[in-house]
Amino acid sequence: MLDQPPALLIKFPGTNCDAETSRALEIAGFAPKVVPISTVTKDDLKAARLLVMSGGFSYGDYVMAGRIAQLVTERRLGHSIESFISNGGYVLGICNGFQILTKIGVLPEGSLIDNASGRFQCRWVKLKVTAPNNPFLSEVAPDLELPIAHAEGRFVAPEGKAEEYLAKGLVTLQYADDVNGSSLRIAGLQDPTGRVFGLMPHPERFLFRSHHYDPDWSNGTNYGEGYSFFRGIWRELTGGRRLIAANA
Repeated sequence: MLDQPPALLIKFPGTNCDAETSRALEIAGFAPKVVPISTVTKDDLKAARLLVMSGGFSYGDYVMAGRIAQLVTERRLGHSIESFISNGGYVLGICNGFQILTKIGVLPEGSLIDNASGRFQCRWVKLKVTAPNNPFLSEVAPDLELPIAHAEGRFVAPEGKAEEYLAKGLVTLQYADDVNGSSLRIAGLQDPTGRVFGLMPHPERFLFRSHHYDPDWSNGTNYGEGYSFFRGIWRELTGGRRLIAANA
């Protein structure tokens, strides 16, 4: 296995978290490559082990969050993302990336719509891990905090589906409190393989302990839960040591 697995970050007009996410991946051990959607090719995807769609406001969210990005991605890549997943590839969508993945159809059916408050929210939230065996979550604490920054973060699904997703283990993260009106307080989802992961909070914004708003926060290392998030998938792809062992 590669010590620095290649990660492809697709950048859309309006994406504004690609540099942060690329930095997070690099610190966690990946070899990230940011490619604009206008130039990305199927060969770029074939060369990657992890495909990432980071946060921002693709195409200004002028139609609905992620809709134009979905259409452009399908035109550029066709069914290559589905093939990438079928061949063992991993896919991560953060915030706007989560919205895009739901529209592409590689995550359980549902939509991310306007927050129940009708307002953009930018703050830290408490989360509960509901799929601890997912590689992205294998090194984070069962109860953690991450920042959010979204106006269309309320996950809604067809009647009865949210309960079904929770029962089947497809819900990966839940808000501890009712942050935005999401069904069952869903903050993250995975596909049945566990290799496709979408979440509204931003792990790339909590790489180090010093990023936390509470100067006394500590998990026993110099890292934050966001680093643990990316390090978990790095370990899955490389067979590397767990975070605690790596810091010993």
